[in-house]
Amino acid sequence: MTGSGLQLSAEYRRDSSWVATSRPRLSWVFTEAPPGWCQAAAELRLNDGRTEQINGSLNVFVGWPFEDLVARETYQVQVRLQGADGIWTDWSDPLDIQLGTLAQGEWQARFSGLAAPRQEAQPFIIRHRFLLDRKPARATLYWSALGAVKARIDGVDVDDSVLAPGWTSYADRVLHETTDVTALLQPGWCTIGLEVTGGWYTEVYGFADEARRVYGEQPYAAAQLHLLFDDGSEEIIASGVDWETTADGEVVASGIYEGDTIDHRRSLRWWDPQEGDWEAAAVAPDQPVPVSRMNEPVRRVNTLAPVKVSSSAAGTILDFGQNLVGRLRIEVQGAAGTRIEIRHAEVLEDGELATRPLRRAAATDTFILSGTGTEVLEPVGTFHGFRYAEISGHPGEVDPERVRAIVLQSDLRRTGWLETSNPLLNQLHENIVWSMRGNFLSLPTDCPQRDERLGWTGDAQIFAPTAATLFNCNGFLANWLVDLRAEQDRAGGVVPNIVPNVFGFAWAAAAWGDAATVIPTVLAERFADNDLLSKSLDSMQAWVSSELAAAGGPGLWETTLQFGDWLDPDAPADMAGAAKTQPGLVATAYLYRSLDLFSKAAVHLGEDESAAWARASAEDVRAAFAAAYLTSDGRLVSDAPTAYALALQFSLIQDLQTREALAMRLAHVTKRDAYHISTGFIGTPLVLDALTDFGYDSHAAALLLQTRCPSWLYPVSMGATTVWERWDSMLPDGSINPGEMTSFNHYALGAVADWLYRRLAGIAPAAPGYSQIHFAPTVLPGLDHATATVDTPAGRTQGGWRREQGVIHWKLRVPAHATAAVRLPGIELEVGPGVHEWTTTEPPRTAAASVHMWSPVSEVVDNPDAFATVMKVLASHDGHLAEMVRRRTDWTLSTPLQIALFSVPPHVLNQIAKELDA
Repeated sequence: MTGSGLQLSAEYRRDSSWVATSRPRLSWVFTEAPPGWCQAAAELRLNDGRTEQINGSLNVFVGWPFEDLVARETYQVQVRLQGADGIWTDWSDPLDIQLGTLAQGEWQARFSGLAAPRQEAQPFIIRHRFLLDRKPARATLYWSALGAVKARIDGVDVDDSVLAPGWTSYADRVLHETTDVTALLQPGWCTIGLEVTGGWYTEVYGFADEARRVYGEQPYAAAQLHLLFDDGSEEIIASGVDWETTADGEVVASGIYEGDTIDHRRSLRWWDPQEGDWEAAAVAPDQPVPVSRMNEPVRRVNTLAPVKVSSSAAGTILDFGQNLVGRLRIEVQGAAGTRIEIRHAEVLEDGELATRPLRRAAATDTFILSGTGTEVLEPVGTFHGFRYAEISGHPGEVDPERVRAIVLQSDLRRTGWLETSNPLLNQLHENIVWSMRGNFLSLPTDCPQRDERLGWTGDAQIFAPTAATLFNCNGFLANWLVDLRAEQDRAGGVVPNIVPNVFGFAWAAAAWGDAATVIPTVLAERFADNDLLSKSLDSMQAWVSSELAAAGGPGLWETTLQFGDWLDPDAPADMAGAAKTQPGLVATAYLYRSLDLFSKAAVHLGEDESAAWARASAEDVRAAFAAAYLTSDGRLVSDAPTAYALALQFSLIQDLQTREALAMRLAHVTKRDAYHISTGFIGTPLVLDALTDFGYDSHAAALLLQTRCPSWLYPVSMGATTVWERWDSMLPDGSINPGEMTSFNHYALGAVADWLYRRLAGIAPAAPGYSQIHFAPTVLPGLDHATATVDTPAGRTQGGWRREQGVIHWKLRVPAHATAAVRLPGIELEVGPGVHEWTTTEPPRTAAASVHMWSPVSEVVDNPDAFATVMKVLASHDGHLAEMVRRRTDWTLSTPLQIALFSVPPHVLNQIAKELDA
């Protein structure tokens, strides 16, 4: 809510006032504070007139100062702030807060379903008719499912959620939704109904022959309606055997991977007592007690129109211009029995849908028309990852104006925006945003399109800093961490590679299990969520203990199966873990990092004994790392960018002279690889920081702005609109990578966006919740400007730089609840709230030397136009030859180009020479 420039919120919810705790924390931002203003105190006021004053500058997750909330009561709270000058602001607009959870023992509803389902994962409808003799003063509906459910009263949706209540570790936790339905109830006969599909609960998980239903064969649903009347009396209506069920609705079959089959001839107005064949409900054998949702549900967040229509062998292909996650909505007229099939894919191959990357996911929705006029087709129990949709069986020509792609996402608030002078870099950023949007759906998934869509812990921890910048994902990840801790407890302290753990087994895998230490740390840093850090401390300790046990003590971790630097671009298509960096080096680095993070969290939370143990163990690991992997000449035994980035960014090597030597070697191997990306999942988020920390800005620029494969911008140059799983998911000739894992929407490699905000534009948190901002942008050659805007818990900040005729203009907006440490060339100072500007003179740059065939390889590589010319000529004669040259890691950079290309045919060398001379 806003009033007098004050934005007030409670807990994690974005727009809804429902909270999952009786003591909700409050946060506020003063958006219209004058320059230099700072908060000295805050006063909170309830609608009954009671007030509480809180002295100091705290504005994020402030503890609830009043008595506990009571279910089915509405509270209104306001805030006003006092500045250091003693002047109070006006009161904010009131924020309605309601407790979304039930008291212990209040849940009465039984999870119920079909007594005699006709098939596995049978969709069904469950309803209950009741007579209201008067209008309730308040009606609250609590509803849940082992599956996915849409709740309606007399045919009207009770809310706008999709696939509710979402996917959790069902053995440990099932969510329920809470909705005020007072406006939907009038005196007379009323019917409450739940339309249920299997969703994630009945999905078949696993690969190839091992795939199976993990949770249950059939879905179930539960609902509980609380009616409060003006005289204080209350009535509860709860699902159970006295409710009615039917499988005769229009949803014939539904699966997350398979898609929906919907027959409009079976459309059922189930709130009409005269329609349908009904039988008594059967209750589920196991009855969980659901808990209230703490974060936003999945919603329809956007709608896209087709941008191109083409024909295929089977029908009409629509191109929506954007790889997205969601489903199609079509308006159509046709004869009864007309069967329309919709298939989905992320890319085309030879003009047809490329479905091989989907593996066993059919990703197909089928509709049968009723012939009753204009019909709206949209699936209800599934979602797809696609840019292209093929419609077959459509009566007549497909009218693109009557087709829309509905974008689905957990409804997170966007918080990060970036703009630079490079259009490809801007598109990369938007691709990263879209990949997060598509994969933050109920839980953080690895991909949204194939027969996987699992909560891989490694992907989530790698991407967490970027996620926390692009969207307010604090509640989303906090919700997922509840399941992570539950799955970890079941595995004896080991964090499974996926959460929820549908594989059923777990082993300690570095960088994947480290989600237990990394993500709580990130959320504490970016959102000042101290309570979450406290709740995660035992999980952090259990994980580092599991790591130490797997390693055999505080030393090298080289004894267990590891993913390593997953999807190193030099790994074979069918061996994703065959990276240049030793997996033991990666595992040992992460062992140190998690011990370090746990030690710092324990210190912060006052657990000094645990902190001391972790610190001592970390130092032993660091010593072992240096002894085993650091050579006498300042190199690492894995002479690869990921190894150097890990050693530098995790502070495994602390001697400054040695660190400088490692950074110099990192710069060398980056240049040796001709500024092509040479890192997988592990090294990619770290390599640019490791370069720019030591002043290798030109190397970082060449790496970041590279457009040849593999690079961040290569997919953009190939028309990508999301981040790919592999650097070369699509090969330069337009064919699809032959590897089995080839997703075109996979956010891990998009973790570079965190660097773009922190280092390129210079907006970095220096204290929890951005209460202090570190502003030290990196002016990269090849760019003329870069600006970032971030809605932080301290307020909106904006910063960046612009190059104009040898002068750098710097600008920073500091929000009301923050200060900033500014570190610019020749300028070091602290500033408070307001807009600040500076100018500095840019040192002149040395012009690139002219290049010819006898120039050293180093000069050719450093000249983007010259190197592009060499690669263009090689590729025009032999693509394999060009790839071989690109992958040369044995180049002596001082060797003349003529000699370095000794294996190239003479006529090709002659053409290269002519092109360079030109």
